[in-house]
Amino acid sequence: MNPVRYRDLAVGASYVGTARTLTQSDLSLSCMLTGDWHPIHADEVFCRAEGMPGPMFHGPYGILLAMGMSTRLPEFAEPVIGALGLREWCYRRPLVVGDTVHVRTSICEKRIASSGGRAVVERRFELLDTQSRIIQEGYGSTLLRLVSEEEET
Repeated sequence: MNPVRYRDLAVGASYVGTARTLTQSDLSLSCMLTGDWHPIHADEVFCRAEGMPGPMFHGPYGILLAMGMSTRLPEFAEPVIGALGLREWCYRRPLVVGDTVHVRTSICEKRIASSGGRAVVERRFELLDTQSRIIQEGYGSTLLRLVSEEEET
């Protein structure tokens, strides 16, 4: 994908990433990293007895996936200074081993920051399954350093 300059970003534009299938190793790593070994995440028998499809990933794992998979959706031409935060994040469906997911990001808003020389890009993130059902969704802001015309050449 070609990097997109801030000035060329179109509000309403959407970008779709490649898919990834979640594995038992991913779930085990999530449990290890968080220290959360609750049966809902780690016990197949418990989950089946409770009518679940199997052990489910921790909710924030979906955020981690969505943010990582959207790093280049779009790839910004200007340097990324950092994320400014997430808001209105919702869990719509559980994530389980074997799910194949991808991310769609949409440009919601863009503006020059009050300090000048920087810009804020507001995006909507959707973590989707293979049927394009939303698993998780929310909004986030990214801060860019604007590059002067002299720096571009």
